[in-house]
This record gives sequence, C-alpha cells and structure tokens, in this order.
Amino acid sequence: MENKPKSSNTVWHHATVTRQRRAELNSHQSVLLWFTGLSGAGKSTLAHALEERLYQMGYHTFVLDGDNVRHGLSGDLGFSNEDRVENIRRINELAKLFVEAGVIVLTAFISPFRSDRDKGRSLVGEDFIEVYCKCSVTTCEQRDVKGLYRRARAGEIKDFTGISSPYEPPLHPELSIDSDNDSIDQCVEQILQYLIQRGIYKPKQQ
Repeated sequence: MENKPKSSNTVWHHATVTRQRRAELNSHQSVLLWFTGLSGAGKSTLAHALEERLYQMGYHTFVLDGDNVRHGLSGDLGFSNEDRVENIRRINELAKLFVEAGVIVLTAFISPFRSDRDKGRSLVGEDFIEVYCKCSVTTCEQRDVKGLYRRARAGEIKDFTGISSPYEPPLHPELSIDSDNDSIDQCVEQILQYLIQRGIYKPKQQ
C-alpha cells in the first residue's frame, strides 16, 4: 500500500537558485549513482573509492552508506521486508534532495527489491543510474569480515539477504560491474568513463 502524505496546508516554495545554476557553479551535472548488490559485493568500497577520485578532481560528492544511515535517519528500523522498504523510501527522498542540491550522490545499499529501486528511478528520473555490483554469494562470504553470512547460515540473523531473504538483481541496470573479478580501480574507471559519456562532467585539461 502506498504511503499517503499526512502533511497538510503546505505549499511548495520555488527557489531562485536552481539545479541548473548549481551545475554551472560546480562545473558538473548532479546525478544519483545507486549501487546495489549483495552484502560483501563491494558497494561501499567502490562508492567511496569513486567519491575519492571525483573529489580529487574538484567535484561535489556525497556517499549515503547503508550502515551509516541506519545509525541515524533509519535508526528506528529493523530488517524485516517492511522496514527494508521504508528504509529505501527514505533514502530515495534524501537522495533526490542531494541531486537537487547539485551533488553527485552515491548510495551503497543492498536494496534487494526491484520495486523499491524502481521507485527511486521514478522519483529522480533519468538522473538515476543503477550500478549493479555483480558478485557471487561464495565470494561475498569469503570477504565477510563481520561474519554475517556465517551467523545467517547458523540462523542467528533472520531475514539476511542472499541466505534467508531474497535479492532481486537488476534487469536493466545502466552499469553492471563485475566486482567478483575486477579490481576496485578497474571498476572505478568503468564508472568514470560512463559518467563522461553521459556528460555528467568533462575531463579537465592537464
């Protein structure tokens, strides 16, 4: 069931500083890079590595990390299907604000359900770039320094994506990254080239 707005007597205020003016000031377009994949697929590592490269080039960026968000904005939510849906709904709305603010925003969430990612795409539009970090469960388990997969297989963690809760891979992502076999640097370069092709930023002359 769709959540109906409970706010009333509100009017949208149109600011004079527009997204396009921010893009001109920043020398780049704003966009939402939505990293999705299993736990351990490299979403956070890749998002932060990409942000570092973009930051070094002088661009305005921000990473919304799954664990970090659950320390604050979604600190009241668990990991049931309903809470996962609400978590991603909040992130979609927050990410949209960052895009309007002129930022290249990178999100690193498992976001296991296609319908929730599709809602983000509908909200942000053509500036929603789905980046699928494709990685096998076997490799994800090998990388699992937190021991989450082991605990999930032992039944200590309920509703764990890929073990006791489903993950629905993207059907038509803008980018499919082979984080199972490619290095972080290779993955970052692939995304940077895509952003250039999309006209999000232009390589600066050396």
